[in-house]
Amino acid sequence: MRGFVAKYGTALAGLAVLVFFLFFARNFASSANILNILKHATFLTILATGFTFALLTSELDLSFANLASLAAVVTGGLIAGGTAWPLAALAGLGIASAGGLANGILVTAIKVPSLITTLGTAAIANGIAFMITGGVAFVGRWDPLFLSLARGKFFGVPVLIFFMLGVVFIAWFVTKQTKLGVHMLATGEAQEAAHRAGIATSRMKLIGLTLSGVTAGIAAVLLVANLSSAAPQMAGDYLLNGIAAVLLGMTMFEPGRPNVAGTFVGALIISVLGNGLVLFGAPYYLQDIMLGVIVIASVSVSASVLKKAAFSV
Repeated sequence: MRGFVAKYGTALAGLAVLVFFLFFARNFASSANILNILKHATFLTILATGFTFALLTSELDLSFANLASLAAVVTGGLIAGGTAWPLAALAGLGIASAGGLANGILVTAIKVPSLITTLGTAAIANGIAFMITGGVAFVGRWDPLFLSLARGKFFGVPVLIFFMLGVVFIAWFVTKQTKLGVHMLATGEAQEAAHRAGIATSRMKLIGLTLSGVTAGIAAVLLVANLSSAAPQMAGDYLLNGIAAVLLGMTMFEPGRPNVAGTFVGALIISVLGNGLVLFGAPYYLQDIMLGVIVIASVSVSASVLKKAAFSV
């Protein structure tokens, strides 16, 4: 029973919250609202999945939200300037991926702790985003085909949900069914032992941080398509939410270990909680309070992992 509670207790608590809102929050159970929750969970899930890749190799990425904002600004700015949207989207994806790669090189080659590296990268990305926009968002009537990436529907289900499920499935498959995933996990849990076993641990860390940048780029393109605008801090709110989703995920399924399934459920729990509180008419600051409680409670389970990730060299 103790093992069952350790693995599934948080997920069951999230299910209890869902049932509570289903019965007591007006309009929460409507199909439109459920789809809306899943749609808005897409961005959080994709960004948190990238953070999971980095943390799996025992590295922190505190720059993913700023890299996403920068990628969004690059994508939106190019589209507003007349560039074909596929090229603009590739440019946004490329700039975020390059940021993740730069993080990986700084951490593995120059041996700067990931906490410091990604904080610096975040500041640089934020500054470049404001330099590009001058603090003013790019807004316009853009190609409907581009907007359909986020606003379209497939058999009545928002396309964003399929993007989310696709990213989660690919991430789960990589981490659980491939040699790369096994090597990344071994690197994060016992780097010295993994290195002696012949695993290229530096390369695993480089890949983990780069993948965090790639997912930031994906989320950025979808954000721009969804909002038909691009602002220099449009993904800023996802930093703490994304970290909270990963930490919450580390309390279930594989307690104390970053895992994609846990991250996905953690992101859903946070999205359900936020939506339910809004329908209840709760003050906006209550969501921040609840988020802080989630982070503190989750860290109590995974403190050793976070400490190693933040200060390893």
